[in-house]
Amino acid sequence: MSAGLAENTRASAFTSEIIQNSLQAIATEMFDSMALTAMSPVIYEVFDMGTGIVDPRGESASSGAGIPILIGVADKAVRSLIHRYSKPGQIEEGDIFITNDPVHGGSTHLNDVTLAMPVFADGEVVAWAANCSHWNDLGGSVPGSMSIDATEIFQEGLRLPAIKLVSRGEINQAVLEIIKANTRTPDFSEGDMWAGVASVRCGARRLRELVQKFGRAAFAHALDESMDLAEKISLAALAKLPKGRFALEELQDDGLTFKVSVEIGDAGMTLDLRDNPDSQPGPINLNREGAEIAAQLAFKSLTSPSTPANGGTFRPLTVLTRPGSMFQAPSTAPMGFYAETIVRLHDLVLQAVARQVPERICAGTFSSICTTFMGGHHPDTKRPFYMAEPELGGWGATFQRDGNHAIYSAIHGDTFSCPVEVAETRFGLQVERRCLNPVFSGAGQFNGGRGVVLEYRMRADGGSLTCSYSRSKVAPWGLSGGHDGSVNYVEVERTSGDVQRLSKDSNIQIDQDDIVRIVTANGAGYGDPKARTPSAVRQDVRNGYVTPEQALDVYGVQV
Repeated sequence: MSAGLAENTRASAFTSEIIQNSLQAIATEMFDSMALTAMSPVIYEVFDMGTGIVDPRGESASSGAGIPILIGVADKAVRSLIHRYSKPGQIEEGDIFITNDPVHGGSTHLNDVTLAMPVFADGEVVAWAANCSHWNDLGGSVPGSMSIDATEIFQEGLRLPAIKLVSRGEINQAVLEIIKANTRTPDFSEGDMWAGVASVRCGARRLRELVQKFGRAAFAHALDESMDLAEKISLAALAKLPKGRFALEELQDDGLTFKVSVEIGDAGMTLDLRDNPDSQPGPINLNREGAEIAAQLAFKSLTSPSTPANGGTFRPLTVLTRPGSMFQAPSTAPMGFYAETIVRLHDLVLQAVARQVPERICAGTFSSICTTFMGGHHPDTKRPFYMAEPELGGWGATFQRDGNHAIYSAIHGDTFSCPVEVAETRFGLQVERRCLNPVFSGAGQFNGGRGVVLEYRMRADGGSLTCSYSRSKVAPWGLSGGHDGSVNYVEVERTSGDVQRLSKDSNIQIDQDDIVRIVTANGAGYGDPKARTPSAVRQDVRNGYVTPEQALDVYGVQV
């Protein structure tokens, strides 16, 4: 190789790496843009959103920032758009598409709204900028649009089937008016919509600058190269995993049994979900794309969790589903609480493999989104409010350390809890208590992490509560001799002193001075509790996690 050719090769490699890193930076800037301009705390405080860059074929080019399940929507939504608008001239510069419909790339439920904008260079689409975020209310039978009692998707709100929100740079006013007419909080929905528009426009602008700087050919080469590299990383990781077929079934809180078969070989992993229940009458179903997202998250956890993900990452993964099952439900099936099924599926795949490679996976976690909706009228402003809140919980222990306290579920990713001050100001609720779950559970050589106890006091009559918590009966699973964790639930304590325990319920009336008490599970333990060091047990006693009697009985340590 001549010196000049070698220099050009090195320059090409450097350019590709710069472009690849720039894609991550662009997706992060899109995320920041949305967080800074959104109207709803669930977006600007909790960060219930995701951003990403997609290539012209509809493959993910950048894993973006935010919630993994919402990042995973981007490529699937864009592929749906490309298929639907396949005729020349149907996708134009300045267009922004909107969808929340699981039939048309929504992949999750109607509250998660996706915006996607094509990026042109020399008259051709070179990439897409996309985001997905949770909107508080899109109509439907209950405030917040998510009802445990829904039996078809039409009861869950407005469906937006991959249509143009913006055409050649101009807002489609008719679409905007339809959205505003079908939500209980039109100002919040419009504000969150414009935040999403600003985000994709920001991403598109930065992508155009990147292409102009390095050229279309170098840009396309960098995308292809990054996906090929990601595929090699996944294959190298698979080579280190035990080979074979690992099957597991688990009874769920509602009496259903979920079954998974994981087959690992050098060339790929196959996840077989075909032997599972039919589509359910309640809102716990997934479309096929939703099942793929759950599988992709588990695959990434098992292979290369510390590296960025793109379309190449998942080339070695095959997902098998059965039409008509709850993992490939019909188009009219309700999907409002899809996330609880995704988190159950993710947990089941990890559990199936955990006993083969316990050093790579933690014991069972609280493993629920613990979706909590509270609505009513602000006692000071009298305006309606709807609080949509995921909850923190305890993670399982590993073979090296105790589990983490008060962390979101793995599929919820890099998000945050709403600050007390914001909840009290924006929603007019009073936060009475926020602490770690004191229940003794999850013992092991390494203990499971602690969940939380969070109490809200209502300050006005006429409020409502909707919740969807899994692992409310079946506790997180211990590993290698560790004990199981505790369970998730909600209590409503009335002014009369009566206490109502809930896990999956809709539109429960809550009035002034009623207490809503959220309790999330402690994670499970790893290893025999008798192997825990005496110093660690004594610290547990000092922290109030363990009584002296429990220390002696469970850990064999006199305190």
